[in-house]
Amino acid sequence: MATIALRQTSAHASRASSVLLGLAGAAGLALYAANDNQSSYKYSGSSSNGNNNNNNNNNKNNGGNYIKALFGATTAANINNAMCPEGKKYADFQEVYNDIAKKVRDEDDADRGAGRYGLLVRLSWHASGTYNKKENSGGSYGGTMIYSPESTDGANAGLEVGRDFLAEIGVKYPWISRGDLWTLGGVVGVQEAGGPKIPWRPGRVNATDESKVPANGRLPDASQGASHIRDVFGKYGFTDEETVALIGAHCLGRCHTWRSGFDGPWGPSPNMFNNAYYVELLKEWRVRDWNGPKQYEDVETKEYMMLPSDMALKEDSVFVKSVKKYAANQDLFFADFTKAYVKLLENGCTYPRGTKYFEFKTLDEQEN
Repeated sequence: MATIALRQTSAHASRASSVLLGLAGAAGLALYAANDNQSSYKYSGSSSNGNNNNNNNNNKNNGGNYIKALFGATTAANINNAMCPEGKKYADFQEVYNDIAKKVRDEDDADRGAGRYGLLVRLSWHASGTYNKKENSGGSYGGTMIYSPESTDGANAGLEVGRDFLAEIGVKYPWISRGDLWTLGGVVGVQEAGGPKIPWRPGRVNATDESKVPANGRLPDASQGASHIRDVFGKYGFTDEETVALIGAHCLGRCHTWRSGFDGPWGPSPNMFNNAYYVELLKEWRVRDWNGPKQYEDVETKEYMMLPSDMALKEDSVFVKSVKKYAANQDLFFADFTKAYVKLLENGCTYPRGTKYFEFKTLDEQEN
């Protein structure tokens, strides 16, 4: 399951299963500790969590260096006020996290070994990536993907699998909103695959007004080049570097011909969150000779694929600088991805000043 889908305009255009991350988010807020006796994480330095069993990465990248850069000025007239459900604390959400993570672990061999990590990250992005900064519409706040036309957007093909995967969790915890559940699922996908800790806040609501459903066509197109990527992500509010950092989530999951038309994983470890995407991208690629849409195959093994939008990052003189940085430094990638992904998940949400961030322990950390 590809991590984050891109809308296509080719013959298979309406069914993209590739991955790009979008942005925008509540801003102007300082990071606070999730410190209600269940968590002692602070974002003023290194994590106070002493474990480092999650692929040796979770504790290296949540320092305070990104605090000031995380949010800019608050978007005007954003009235999507996000509040933690009454009476719920860190421990309640850690319990939800654990149930999602256990189900992910139970299905670790799904999708030819890719697991459910990419699926959950892709779902979290599509729940968030409909945000339009200029109009202050869309985003994860209302959990609107259950309504048409968003539910039938070709770019969301296959995401019913992700929503169904989380459905029993939603039944068990009826107090959690769809937007909170879907974005928390993305956090699980990143962390349980060995990625960085993702600070997360609840407070989204279940929209019942279908007029709030964003129009189709806001998702990036996997078949396009650098100018398209820059235009789309620029409208979200991302810089070139943030854009490249988010697309690095292509390290997870794979594409499927019956959804996007594309086929294959981006690299050798589709169930591990790392910087392999950039390392692979800098290798030699060629256009694949097959009966599907244009995509690339690695010359060395012919086992991995890149999309036209991926190759655009390598071919663009600005984007490629970030590609090379992240290929050489996984810690830098993790730090930059974390900043951008937190903004992504909070597209269109406005939190009261002082709202706490929760940093969840992985299953491995709790077992050791």
